[in-house]
Amino acid sequence: MLHAITKDFAALAPNPLDKWGYRLISWNRQAKSSKDLGHCHLSEHNVKNLLTRFRILFLSFKANFETEIQEVRAGRSTEDTVSSRNSAVFVLLSYTQHESSSAIMESDLSSSWDMDDEYEKFIRRMNPPSVEMDNDACKNATVIRVDSANRHGILLDVVQILTDLNLIITKAYISSDGGWFMDVFNVTDQEGNKLRDEGILDYIRKSLGADSDFIPTRKRSVGVEPATDHTSIELTGSDRPGLLSEVSAVLTDLKCNVVNAEVWTHNTRAAAVMHVTDESTGSGITDPERLSKIKELLCNVLKGNNKTRGAKTVVSLGDIHTARRLHQMMFADRDYERSDDDLLDEKLRPSVTVVNWDDKDYSVVTIRCKDRPKLLYDTVCTLTDMAYVVYHANIDAEQPEAYQEYCIRHLDGFPVKSEAERQRLIQCLEAAIERRVSDGLKLELCTSDRVGLLSDVTRIFRENSLSVTRAEVTTRAGRAINTFYVRDVAGNPVDAKIIDSIRQTIGQTILQVKGSSEYFNSPPQESPTRFLFGGLFKSRSLCNFGLIRPYS
Repeated sequence: MLHAITKDFAALAPNPLDKWGYRLISWNRQAKSSKDLGHCHLSEHNVKNLLTRFRILFLSFKANFETEIQEVRAGRSTEDTVSSRNSAVFVLLSYTQHESSSAIMESDLSSSWDMDDEYEKFIRRMNPPSVEMDNDACKNATVIRVDSANRHGILLDVVQILTDLNLIITKAYISSDGGWFMDVFNVTDQEGNKLRDEGILDYIRKSLGADSDFIPTRKRSVGVEPATDHTSIELTGSDRPGLLSEVSAVLTDLKCNVVNAEVWTHNTRAAAVMHVTDESTGSGITDPERLSKIKELLCNVLKGNNKTRGAKTVVSLGDIHTARRLHQMMFADRDYERSDDDLLDEKLRPSVTVVNWDDKDYSVVTIRCKDRPKLLYDTVCTLTDMAYVVYHANIDAEQPEAYQEYCIRHLDGFPVKSEAERQRLIQCLEAAIERRVSDGLKLELCTSDRVGLLSDVTRIFRENSLSVTRAEVTTRAGRAINTFYVRDVAGNPVDAKIIDSIRQTIGQTILQVKGSSEYFNSPPQESPTRFLFGGLFKSRSLCNFGLIRPYS
């Protein structure tokens, strides 16, 4: 009998809390929609407090139960006693549901987030995640199956790990309705081959399996972690020709070396996350006065002549997931808002629809667009940061056009509730898709790293009327490996003669052209992420300097 009790406890441990939690949420939703129950509707804070009390009781039950099992084994107690005490705990839980609400509403549970973390870790220990990788189930991809206890954000964590390995997700089937998370991913490497590298396979097992530790603490939900080898600088502001060159020049003048950076531009806005070190020490910058000066000067550069939209600079000693942070920064900067005079062809935008599935109480999001690397990560990241929960999803990226379908609800348990919310969700997903579109000619630079390298290269781009639409800067073992996507400032394809001239200046072997040769001869095209300053550059900047006459 002892074995049976232990087995039942292991199998049913999460269920009492889930049962009371679901009952409470369901009752609370009815209270919201019923006039008769309106007087007993609990706020989100009170619901969270009540669930926290359930968790405290449940963890106490688990600790007491383990102690009593040890007493039975030592002969100091009987199995019947254990069973009766077990029942008493659930009676107490039932009593708490009715009697403890008023007391919890007035209590101060400032440690509720910590309690959430402990509960999630406990559920994870009781139900360790399972990861299976199969190279035989699919003829052209490795199949990865992930089963785990469910929690908000777990899908993003899994997709982030696969994306950071530069793997291509060709298909995915996602189900997380209830307390369990079950996903199947078909993945390949960059060349479209199955995963054969045991090092990568072992890393995936350790990152997603029972030994993984990717449960984020609530206090660090943005992904900020202490770092002493560099200082992180976050920049947001209005995009303009030569902006990256100006920012790099300021950092060089301040004796800062850019060791890693990622820069995105979208809808006339720019965002960047840069990791810099002190020129003399090679470590992070900690002097408060110096950090304050860096922040002030960079903010002045970002503001430029734009008086209508602000600029923001944040300096910290921390390590973050760069792509997710850039999405959050551009979302906070409202880059998804389009002006009335934005004449971008609707056909060039991704197709995003949101409809409510009333029978199932879901909102169904459907996305169709040209496929590209990391597309799934960008859409899942946006849904997660907008506090939507993905219950089911079907992903197909085997064709040139990617298809994504999500069944979602908001964290409060409701589907999309208004037309304004629906339009905002569509705009935010469109922006997330467009931010990382490879717009422009791709140039790769590989050379020995030195202070001022980024400033010198981007200055040459600016002097040759090239605008950087996206950039990735990395430093590995003293080597700078930088990728730039550039366009003519007027939005036209780059002249091949200009590229040849730039390569002769920088070095033919140092700067390589990775874009298609067809790019040079293709006609000008509107693009979702192109720098919208063609005529504006002439009519605004050069007129201000008195170099040309304004258009009449």
